[in-house]
Amino acid sequence: MRPLDQLEATIRQRQQAGEADKSYTAKLLAGGVAKIGPKVTEEAAEVVEAAAEPDEAGREHTIREAADVVYHLMVLMAARGVELAEVECELARRFGMSGLEEKASRGPVNQ
Repeated sequence: MRPLDQLEATIRQRQQAGEADKSYTAKLLAGGVAKIGPKVTEEAAEVVEAAAEPDEAGREHTIREAADVVYHLMVLMAARGVELAEVECELARRFGMSGLEEKASRGPVNQ
């Protein structure tokens, strides 16, 4: 099983168990988007800061912070009922189209 699939399965298990007193993931999920959203924002800022650090230490820090972003984003996705496979399908749909074309295809509401 790929690590992201394993993470998704673990998040789903924590969501179903609902033991917020025993699991950080379940605690985040219990707080919903209002709790998870700021964590995603915080972790995104931290990965940008890490990426600005020089040398191999900055690279390694970027990897760790990127993992935190991915984890928190996947918790947010679970809270909204979005599966990793759905995001993969959306990314696949975008292949062969420039970023500018893709953005224009969304229309003014979703930009």
